[in-house]
Amino acid sequence: MKDWIAATGGRQEAGHRVTFETPAAPRVALDTTVMTPLAHLGVLDVEGADAERFLQGQTSAQVSLADGGFAPLTCFCTPKGRVLANAQLMRIAPAHFRLIMHASLVPSLAEHLAKFAAFYKAELRVRDDLALLGLIGREAPALAEVRFDAAAPRPWHQAGDEAVQLLAHPGPRPRLLVCLPAERVEEDWQRLKEHATPVDNAVWRLQDIQAGLAWLNAEQRDTYLPQMINWEALGGISFKKGCYTGQEVVARAHFRGQVKKRLVRAQLDGGLLPEPGSAIEDANDKRLGEVLGAELDAYGEAEVLAVMSTKEPALPLRCAGQKLKLLKLPYAVERLDPEALAAR
Repeated sequence: MKDWIAATGGRQEAGHRVTFETPAAPRVALDTTVMTPLAHLGVLDVEGADAERFLQGQTSAQVSLADGGFAPLTCFCTPKGRVLANAQLMRIAPAHFRLIMHASLVPSLAEHLAKFAAFYKAELRVRDDLALLGLIGREAPALAEVRFDAAAPRPWHQAGDEAVQLLAHPGPRPRLLVCLPAERVEEDWQRLKEHATPVDNAVWRLQDIQAGLAWLNAEQRDTYLPQMINWEALGGISFKKGCYTGQEVVARAHFRGQVKKRLVRAQLDGGLLPEPGSAIEDANDKRLGEVLGAELDAYGEAEVLAVMSTKEPALPLRCAGQKLKLLKLPYAVERLDPEALAAR
């Protein structure tokens, strides 16, 4: 649990959840500007003269593209190409990089990378002294600009300075992630609260689902190829860079079309939230995949992200005793080079 969350007045619960007394929070987020502590996300910094060269050999991103403006998605893999953590990469200073990922994966990734960092002038720091806040809504960009003195960037870009950073994420409503020192949270939260309604961080996670964006957690570590979570369709894999751990397997899966499972977005016909890992089954009781995450939408129905077989299923589909309906993703499931995304 994170001490800074107490300053927001939220109640910390299991599974990195934070709740408030705001009723019907997902519906409130449809019409007004809301804010939430992003307790489910964490921060790992990489600093030092060799930080860029070190990361270049470990991550799927072309690290030079993280230039203080563009903040690419990336992932770290095993030699077999399975994702150890997926993250967003920021450059804070010339030799200072910051990774945002699921909080449960920060310690294990730091431990993994430390085995290689010893051979470089690079230092890893788990940043428990930083806080992550989420702003959602039409007025979110203006509110952030006034409070943090930085113009809101476009999606997958960053703004700000070495103390406070803004990251824009895609979704059905404008979304900004704010990274700031934990000691500032109480004052900033109270000022933001004058114009934004506090809501559960489940609202942010719901908008991740609606954006087709999956943040793997510790229980899902070392399970999926990056393409199975559509990471190349989101610009999270550079196929133009040199070698990195797992690169050969990831590239072969792409160029030979060997990806047999994909991230899908779906809705259940009831309000029961399936646990991560819950099976998705077809009309013949055959398991086709499993749930990565689920949240209730503004109408009280469960929306899910799941990894599922690409084969045509025998309908109807079901999960956790409820009928499952596949929904359209907000992006094409095809390669999106981060080099092209950075140049837009």
